[in-house]
Amino acid sequence: MRPLEDIRIIAVEQYGAGPFGSVHLADLGADVIKIEEPSTGGDVGRYVPPYADGEDSLFFETFNRGKRSVSLDLSGAGGREVFEDLVRHSDAVWSNLRGDVPAKIGITYGQLKHINPSIVCCSLTGFGMTGPRAAQPGYDYILQGLAGWMELTGEPGGPPAKSGLSIVDYSGGFVAAIALLAGVHAARRDGHGMDCDLSLFDTAVGMLTYPAAWHLNAGFEPVRTRYSAHPSLVPFQLFPSADGWVVVGCAKEKFWQRLVAVLNVPGLTDPRYATFAGRRNHADELLPLLERTFATRTTEAWLSVLEPAGIPCGPVNDVAATLRDPHTLARGLIVETEHPRYGTVRQVASPVRVGDQPPAYRRAPRRGEDLDYVASLLGYDSRRLQELRDSGAFGVGGDRE
Repeated sequence: MRPLEDIRIIAVEQYGAGPFGSVHLADLGADVIKIEEPSTGGDVGRYVPPYADGEDSLFFETFNRGKRSVSLDLSGAGGREVFEDLVRHSDAVWSNLRGDVPAKIGITYGQLKHINPSIVCCSLTGFGMTGPRAAQPGYDYILQGLAGWMELTGEPGGPPAKSGLSIVDYSGGFVAAIALLAGVHAARRDGHGMDCDLSLFDTAVGMLTYPAAWHLNAGFEPVRTRYSAHPSLVPFQLFPSADGWVVVGCAKEKFWQRLVAVLNVPGLTDPRYATFAGRRNHADELLPLLERTFATRTTEAWLSVLEPAGIPCGPVNDVAATLRDPHTLARGLIVETEHPRYGTVRQVASPVRVGDQPPAYRRAPRRGEDLDYVASLLGYDSRRLQELRDSGAFGVGGDRE
């Protein structure tokens, strides 16, 4: 069996953060049944440009491979009946909605425990289900600004900058996935479920880590650093090369000693640079010397001597270079699925590895594609299924395949 093959998750999710977290659970074998609201066309991720066609998009494929889909109107009696039957047959209800919405639509533990006492209700919201911002919508871009990330990012004197990726969304998805697995483990051990109240805000603040501890305990005020330099380790930053950039990091004294030997530049053996503290205190003299040195050769030339010496280093790749890197290919990080509209879809693999069995990948579901699977799971015969259709449980056309 695949690692999570015995876990079933009802996913009331959309767009990025929630689907990103649950896609890794699906890759590991969890039965993730995605609930899509029929009147709005389902998950908005289906329509994200530029690579979108009808209800299919490469964005949606990225975040929803390996899942099932059923269109279900949770606001109506028929849709609610189906949802509650799913709760009886599932381990967890997973959602990423505004903080006040899970309670409004009845998907918290207190509202579902009478149906399944062991259900785990994992809610990933923008700001959590409590606090003054609970009812506010939260998106990665907003959280990167609110949590101090953008103020930390960019060159000194420049405007605040966000990460090139939705790191708060993705980190929040991973945090929620950890919480769900812990909750299911505890529910199976103890016989009762719980709410898991996760938020993008909590995730972003939690990831401030040591700069936050430095500030809280020593009054540290973070500042942006030239060439993305580490706030305390010198050198650990970008350096311009003759044809691009190279990242070099001396996180241990032995790496600095190796770098001095490889560069063989007069002045680097100055006793002032012999320790972490010395290099930090005299960075204004040391870094210009290193910058002039690295500017004399190409990135490839530098890597050819730094890597064999065991010095942490790397190029600044573009996305294309990363995806064709030999290590990317050797680690099996490009996977393929077959899709009725796109044919073969290539995308990056899940980084989550458990044991020797590789994850199994299949395409994302078409909207409402898995109604027959759900009907069989819940024991609905054709008459019951037609009653539910007539009641509007699946919306208009929401049960098509």
